[in-house]
Amino acid sequence: QVQLVESGGGLVQPGGSLRLSCAASGIRFSVYDMGWYRQAPGKQRDLVAHITTGDITHYVDSVKGRFTISRDNAKNTVYLSMDSLKPEDSAVYYCKGNRGFDDIWGQGTQVTVSS
Repeated sequence: QVQLVESGGGLVQPGGSLRLSCAASGIRFSVYDMGWYRQAPGKQRDLVAHITTGDITHYVDSVKGRFTISRDNAKNTVYLSMDSLKPEDSAVYYCKGNRGFDDIWGQGTQVTVSS
């Protein structure tokens, strides 16, 4: 069956780092554009980073220079490496795959940045 499963979230102090992973199954991963989104309590879900099938990347301004999105097609996995984390980065982080009209979402992983 089609599935995206996020992992790697947790509690980290301001200035710390985390790497999130999203493992895909049931799809031809190499033909899907992939993205990371986040949603804080009471807020809308917003795009954080995006990577195309050709490894072209895009980042929202608030994370440029701190976050890096990458993909490993051999492992059917997309990653989000997060450095210099701020309390404002706290949210549930979701993985999304897109191919044409098809969108696939994971269930999310919690990231909390707090001292």
